[in-house]
Amino acid sequence: MKVCVIGAGVIGCATAYELARKGHDVHLLDSEQAPGLGTSYANGAQLSYSYVEPFASPATLRGLPKMLLSRGSAVRFHPRWDWRQWAWGLQFLRACSARQALQGTAQLLQMAQASRAMLEQWMREERWSFGFEENGKLVLCPTPESLRLQERQVALQAAMGCRQEVLSVRECLEKEPALQSAPGLPWAGGVWTRDECIGDPHRLCGDMVASLQKSGGQVSWGVRAMSFCRRGERVDAVVTSEGEIGADAFVMAAGPRVVPLAAKLGIYLPIYPIKGYSITVPFRAGAVRPHASVTDLGRKTVFAPLGEQLRVAAMAEVGATGLDVPPDRVRTMVDAVAQTYPGLCDLEAPAVWAGLRPATPTSVPIVGRWRGSNVYLNVGHGALGLTLAAGSAVALGLQISVTD
Repeated sequence: MKVCVIGAGVIGCATAYELARKGHDVHLLDSEQAPGLGTSYANGAQLSYSYVEPFASPATLRGLPKMLLSRGSAVRFHPRWDWRQWAWGLQFLRACSARQALQGTAQLLQMAQASRAMLEQWMREERWSFGFEENGKLVLCPTPESLRLQERQVALQAAMGCRQEVLSVRECLEKEPALQSAPGLPWAGGVWTRDECIGDPHRLCGDMVASLQKSGGQVSWGVRAMSFCRRGERVDAVVTSEGEIGADAFVMAAGPRVVPLAAKLGIYLPIYPIKGYSITVPFRAGAVRPHASVTDLGRKTVFAPLGEQLRVAAMAEVGATGLDVPPDRVRTMVDAVAQTYPGLCDLEAPAVWAGLRPATPTSVPIVGRWRGSNVYLNVGHGALGLTLAAGSAVALGLQISVTD
């Protein structure tokens, strides 16, 4: 089949690459001038296969008043005159149930493990250099209560095949010696997952596109999808800023931009952007560098060592749709590095970034065929796009192959 993939973030690039591997004639397009320049550009860089618990949960519901009312909270809500925001918010509140959280965890873990297996296969077949490393992940819990919640989650996920350890403060410092320079931070313990990984999502997008082109796939940059030419339930072409592009099937993987595009076909998607931030700072010469990825639950901040730099990602803002980076958010992340890893990094001129994560209320992405049409969706991965990209691409590819 000839398949047009709309969107060249990590989800769209993975989808296009997998479809080309299966022998389809693929045309990948994006409104940016290169792959991976949006949400996938500088996010947290963690391949977090065992840490996919949905944000919507009873614990989140209990903590919402404090999170939303505190000026320094990592989670902020910006109310807007937008019915989609309020509809999404109500769906999110309904998803904050124990049953939905359990079901979502099981679904996301299954997708994550499929993604791990497929990415490993792709890397065996290709010579990609996106900074991949299986370096383990340490989740730091700020209070005894948060540690108890993590212990329950570890026990739950053990029954689903995850291998994780609950550690004391001393054991956390043994796992990541670079943390020993900040022993005064308030940690009650942590969770260690040995087989978690890191990788640069922007570089991975470039690698996947290069492999796509080697296999004959076509790419178009600076091309904006605007609407569709359709005949009944079937789409014949996507109307772009550069003219019409025809295909046998169309995959929408345009991240947060997918909502208005899907609406052109009468498709309502329960997806809303959650804004996040990152800084990337270089390590100082001679510093004892961290090996593992670290997530500080108290700060809602992740630290991922990427080669000669440290990627720091934090915050979740619902309703903040611009890509501006407020100075207070940068200061918060810089302070987090200074306090967690004193003297580790040069913090004078951090590279700053903001991105809009396309999230569903349940945190479970939407992957599959739209009703009986030739339109397919691979959207709504939120903060788990890098983690779930390969598995989502394979799942969608299987569905397209069935209708081939």
